[in-house]
Amino acid sequence: MNGNETMEQWVEELLRNDSGGEKMTEKQVKILQSAIEIFAEKGFAGSSTSEIAQRAGVAEGTIFRHYKTKKDLLLSIVAPAMTKLIAPFVLRGFNKVLDADYESYEGVIRAMIENRIEFISKHRNILRILMQEIPFHPELQEHFQRDVLGKVLSRLQKLVTQFQAKGQMVDLPSMTVVRLSISTIMGYVAVRTFYAERKDAVWDDEREREETVSFIMRGLGITK
Repeated sequence: MNGNETMEQWVEELLRNDSGGEKMTEKQVKILQSAIEIFAEKGFAGSSTSEIAQRAGVAEGTIFRHYKTKKDLLLSIVAPAMTKLIAPFVLRGFNKVLDADYESYEGVIRAMIENRIEFISKHRNILRILMQEIPFHPELQEHFQRDVLGKVLSRLQKLVTQFQAKGQMVDLPSMTVVRLSISTIMGYVAVRTFYAERKDAVWDDEREREETVSFIMRGLGITK
């Protein structure tokens, strides 16, 4: 799947889930596409509505007819993306992992790594915006914690508890195990996605992946 196809799919989903139920004009679609691209490239603070308008091929005043401020434009993209797109996609992927029958926690870790790599590679622009902007916007933090993080952590915590009951890992609070696991996995996946794919990057992906899994297993005292 190429970047253009992914962008079109995001915009189509945003339009389909528009709470107003009214079909957006061609200009509104171009504004959304351009805003996603520029927010991903430069961040919210480094972007301007004039630049978004120029890329969209519309007058700057056209943006303000649909969105009162640049912040409104950001929220119109990211909030529904988290609630109706990212949350279902994340949970669908994690549910597929968590619903499987694994004999060891190592199998869960490896499945989560594969799942997240595929997910990020398909939705890089929106995810880049989320990573850049969530720390600076309380509204986005609330959406993320409620619609994504809380649901994922709850499911994974139950799975960890099951492995602990079998005596397969050290007796730590289950949420601590979850936090350490996800932090390590997402650290590997993020660096792999945004650094390792550069032409000048020195990266042995197979070794990095195995070291990541081993690090988690050793650190949590998990037996296979």
